[in-house]
Amino acid sequence: MSILVPFKAFRPIEDKVKEIASRPYDVLNAQEAREICKDNPNSFYRVIKPELEFSDDADHYAAEVYKKGKENFDRLVDAGLMVQDETENYYAYQIVMNGHTQTGLVGCCSIDDYFNNVIKKHELTRPDKEEDRKNHVRYSKLNYEPVFFAYPHVNSIDELVVDVKNDAPVYDITTDDGLQHTLWIINDTDKVTAIKALFEAQVPSIYVADGHHRTAAGALVGEEFRNEAKGNAADGGRYNYFMAVLFPDNQLKIIDYNRVAKDLNGMDEATFIAKVSEKFDVEENEGEYKPNALHHFGMYLNNKWYKLVAKEGTYNDNDPVEVLDVTILSKQVLEPLLNIVDLRTDKRIDFVGGIRGLGELEKRVNSGEMAVAFALNPVSMQQLMDISDNDMIMPPKVTWFEPKLRSGMFVHEL
Repeated sequence: MSILVPFKAFRPIEDKVKEIASRPYDVLNAQEAREICKDNPNSFYRVIKPELEFSDDADHYAAEVYKKGKENFDRLVDAGLMVQDETENYYAYQIVMNGHTQTGLVGCCSIDDYFNNVIKKHELTRPDKEEDRKNHVRYSKLNYEPVFFAYPHVNSIDELVVDVKNDAPVYDITTDDGLQHTLWIINDTDKVTAIKALFEAQVPSIYVADGHHRTAAGALVGEEFRNEAKGNAADGGRYNYFMAVLFPDNQLKIIDYNRVAKDLNGMDEATFIAKVSEKFDVEENEGEYKPNALHHFGMYLNNKWYKLVAKEGTYNDNDPVEVLDVTILSKQVLEPLLNIVDLRTDKRIDFVGGIRGLGELEKRVNSGEMAVAFALNPVSMQQLMDISDNDMIMPPKVTWFEPKLRSGMFVHEL
């Protein structure tokens, strides 16, 4: 069963939360982050993405960069702009986006749950990105950003969270991207005890939704600190835990994650469509086509949209990975027709989050930058959990969760 413990969060003071809170570290590159916070010395980007304060040709993985992030965090604390809570609390965190509402619990998960596979993963991590996040924890002894987890919903936990939301929140802000972020402190002794007990009794597994690199960093560096202290899992050391926001699975929204390819691998348009037709029923569509069923795809080529439906025998509905539409597209089109085999390294393929809409696919193709685009139906939470439960790995760039968490609203000290 799962361990979720309360903690004493560092949090912005109420009238500074909107100024401090930022989007996650991996949403923008250094140049984009630099532009956004150029007039805001208190942006949390300066903590989680301190390379923005260095030149583009500097080594963004140098020790000085990580030290600068911690220095910027300490400056916020020393100036009284971020203050640590005096009691160990849970927090309820609600995000509203375009009428969709999801509310998660903020707490700390056990590093041993990560190693024992109670916390289940579905993606491989890249060593360079993992090491970058580990260095942030090593140099700061803080979890700056929470991991985004899901858990199988439990009615009694839902009811407790609803009750918490009847109280006045500590934050209720609407950010520049139109998202509403609301936070409640849970410090009632009975509620704190109940949350911990409910997770231990009724939540057998936790699933990484967004943040595999931060999850690995939090667990592995926590273990490093525990070993240095000659500690153990039961000694109460904060290195035994890392910060997360846990959402019930039935509140989460995964949107499409689409593909664009640079060329047709030497084929002309008619030949390519003929080849695709061997594995798919192909029908020209009037206007854009957004798939809304499993094994249905949209294809945009030469100013035209096509509806593709995978033929019987091109997929295996009994295999959690083979049934995925991204797998079908790779095995029936990208690999055999376009010779795009490694999605992680091939420069002829790119990925477009559904948050940008199908118009972005048209734009990339119409500009001549790309030759063809494919729109996919989103994977479901059930598919993600099935793959995780079977210790399998999803292909790259499959899940795009919206809305995203805001960083800087709570920080965990190891």
